Amino acid sequence: MKKTALLLIDAQFDFCNPKGALYVPGAETDVERIARLIALEGDKIDSIFVTLDTHKVLDIAHPLFWEDANGNTVAPFTLITAANVKAGKWTPRYEREYVIQYLETLEAEGEFKHFIWPEHCLIGSKGAALDDTIMEGLLAWTHRTGRDYKAVIKGTNPLTEHFGVFRAQVPVANSPETDLDRPFLNDLAAFDQILVAGEARSHCVATSINQILKYAPELAPKVTILSDCISNVTNFEEVADPIFDEAEQKGMTFLKANAVQL
Repeated sequence: MKKTALLLIDAQFDFCNPKGALYVPGAETDVERIARLIALEGDKIDSIFVTLDTHKVLDIAHPLFWEDANGNTVAPFTLITAANVKAGKWTPRYEREYVIQYLETLEAEGEFKHFIWPEHCLIGSKGAALDDTIMEGLLAWTHRTGRDYKAVIKGTNPLTEHFGVFRAQVPVANSPETDLDRPFLNDLAAFDQILVAGEARSHCVATSINQILKYAPELAPKVTILSDCISNVTNFEEVADPIFDEAEQKGMTFLKANAVQL
């Protein structure tokens, strides 16, 4: 009998609710489709993994970590490069030497440039909680099936971005929570089908898919991306397209939620 897992990435208030700090347009309808799938087909879903983006206020990608040449806090959506930090345009208020090395490593990898985001998914905040629609769906599923959902927390280390659910963008020395989460990949390997949904398509979903391709390519034929249950951060609509093109070439399937066969 086919074993199915649902990997639900960062379906949290700050991303999915129009009042959220980093609202992703379209996410409120994404979660409705995901919840409908869980309600209608949940008996055939063996495990649900929910990832939770979780940050401190003083995070390398949050405004308060940085200042401009006049000592002012940097605005959200500012692009910061190693070169302009060295030139004094932007200055980290903490760990300057580390930050320059971090930016150089990030830029050498070529996946994402370093943008400052609004403070989001702060530890203990409403914004870090699962979206209400998803939470209600998960509770109903657990009560009906007797299977509890599994939560995976990421992003707690303030010295690195952690888009992908399996590894931080740049792992931090002596911080195992930023290293490749091989046990999580091994957990997913036990399933015949892995459904992927959540936010945002352009960032955390795309990076997670890219990490599967890079670190566990044998899982690719098992993965079905729910194409109408993922949305992009505004102005980043096309950055992930090459990753999804490669995913399709490597055997991942793209389906709308109502077309999934369980």
